Amino acid sequence: MFSLGGVLRIPSYLLAILLSFGALTSAWAEPLPDTQQLLSERIQDFRAKGAIVEPALPPDALLEMASASRASRTYVSPAGRTYTVTVFTTPSDSQAYSIFTFHRTIHGEVALGEVGIASVFFPTRLTFVKGPSFVLIESTQKPGVEDFVGEQVFDKQEPHQAELLSLGRGIAAKLPAGDNDIPVLVKHLPWEGQFKNASYATSLGTLRAIVPNQPILDVVSFEGGAEAVSAEYHDGEQEHGKLLIIEFTTPQLATDNDQQITAKLNELKGINQVVGSANVPTAYRRVGNYAVFVFGGKDERLANQLIDQVKYEQVTQWLGDNPYPLLEAQRRYTTQTLGVLVSVVKASGLALVVCLTAGGLFGGLLFIRRRAQQKTSDAYSDAGGMLRLNLDEMTPQTDPARLPGK
Repeated sequence: MFSLGGVLRIPSYLLAILLSFGALTSAWAEPLPDTQQLLSERIQDFRAKGAIVEPALPPDALLEMASASRASRTYVSPAGRTYTVTVFTTPSDSQAYSIFTFHRTIHGEVALGEVGIASVFFPTRLTFVKGPSFVLIESTQKPGVEDFVGEQVFDKQEPHQAELLSLGRGIAAKLPAGDNDIPVLVKHLPWEGQFKNASYATSLGTLRAIVPNQPILDVVSFEGGAEAVSAEYHDGEQEHGKLLIIEFTTPQLATDNDQQITAKLNELKGINQVVGSANVPTAYRRVGNYAVFVFGGKDERLANQLIDQVKYEQVTQWLGDNPYPLLEAQRRYTTQTLGVLVSVVKASGLALVVCLTAGGLFGGLLFIRRRAQQKTSDAYSDAGGMLRLNLDEMTPQTDPARLPGK
């Protein structure tokens, strides 16, 4: 018979494993959408054709794709066009974004917020990412072939923008939002708008596919959940090269990888004798927990200037109680004091503006009233009009005939 004593006799390490497995299962199950509800019989004006299937992965599939759950289904639009919808659900938002950027070709321009978090339109294809999900929508008709649907004729070379947009938004509305933003590391790329041509990696295999034929990456370890972003940089006729930023989760991992990279870099320089050659990075530097490379640059000075623009912004979050309560209290006191000072200055400035405005308005009204009184008031004289003191300028002109002569 099962008893409480039997539970207590379970080894602690086994109990910890079971609890961890249960927590992991709960964390995994919560954000995942139901495939049956996601790929339902009808999405917007599109009706399903066939059952939900699990698509096969290509031989060169990314590690992120292999670790994701996937489902596919065909839909028919009101105009008779058919589309295949494939959904990849990954354990994290970063992995979904990695798959998304891998499917972005050199001709694809990333748009934020149009469909999901980020999307790319092609003539007969739409890819987008939202939270931990990556979605690929493809037209089953081949471009360049005309098809007849009743009396309607359409050319497959023209983008199916309206239908792709409608179907994509219908699917995106059912997906979990996740962090509801692109990875923070992408935002740390120098130059505004570089996310449009950025490639993201959460595994070493994907990184080698993004930056191929670079021996320096052989010593890089993604242990601990490292992530990387890469983008091409061109400024007119100047070619800075391909910038690669690898973020490590802890300073210790960043230090260990930096030592390995520096040793490998010195080795490659000794073999090639040329900095910036095909097998040697143009420039490398550690910036905080980042390992920053520039590949394929023609000028080492420009490559270092590009690295100078990479800023590491450290954010510390304690999982439990803060072990430095005095420093935290001092920080809060300083922040509160500065907040009070700024509020006092703002209130004083607002009060001054109000007082000057009210004073100016009241003074102007008083001035206008005094001018009106000057025009309507009677003259005053203490000598029958022969002699007057016109200090207030309110006494009218006297009759010169009544003044005494010489």
